[in-house]
Amino acid sequence: MNEIKSNNTFERIEKKYLLSSKDYDLLKNRLLPYMKMDQYGLHTICNIYFDTENYELVRNSIEKPVYKEKLRLRSYGVPTGNSKVFLEIKKKYKGIVYKRRVSITLEEAVRYLGHGIKPAIDNQILREIDYFIHFYKPIPKVYLAYDRIALYGITDPDIRITFDQNIRSRLTDLDLSKGDYGKYLLDQSNVLMEIKVPAAYPLWLANILSDLRIYPASFSKYGNVYKENLLEERNESLCLQAL
Repeated sequence: MNEIKSNNTFERIEKKYLLSSKDYDLLKNRLLPYMKMDQYGLHTICNIYFDTENYELVRNSIEKPVYKEKLRLRSYGVPTGNSKVFLEIKKKYKGIVYKRRVSITLEEAVRYLGHGIKPAIDNQILREIDYFIHFYKPIPKVYLAYDRIALYGITDPDIRITFDQNIRSRLTDLDLSKGDYGKYLLDQSNVLMEIKVPAAYPLWLANILSDLRIYPASFSKYGNVYKENLLEERNESLCLQAL
């Protein structure tokens, strides 16, 4: 399988790992001969995750189905109305991740997602997103932000590794322009690593992970916010209704 060469379309294998600060430091040093930091350095990624009224998408995702999909609005840093943001639809089928996105302004995104006014662009990806919106009728549910460092392979730039720190979320002010504050999801010493490759891991990477005893972990940012906050609130509400 080859990763599709496009800034707006991705097809790849993605695996997550939860690292301690010690493992993170050890791993970074071992990766230096093979990978380098991308042009953005340490940067903040901000997201609004959309779901149905009853959280159908995240509940389905937690059950680890063969196929799942989600919709989010993403910015790099805190945007203003004219800033470019990315409206992304992400699907996973049998371990392969397919991500497709369109770049529009924050104002266009608000008009489209809040009022159904489509952006001026018209392409296959937007039509796919439009179908998703009409089918699920999603609404904003969770804000998530994190500080990221991204590496890419020196000889093979299709190999990417990202390190996310200070993962934080909020359930109010679901607007990318409202700032990147939120409640921390993990201990601030933890790092969420994600390895993204078009096919199998190169031998050098597999050996490094084996030597350091770093193993994949099942971790979903939105899924954990749902389980730790929203699910508890939902259960409390159901209990009150039963009284």
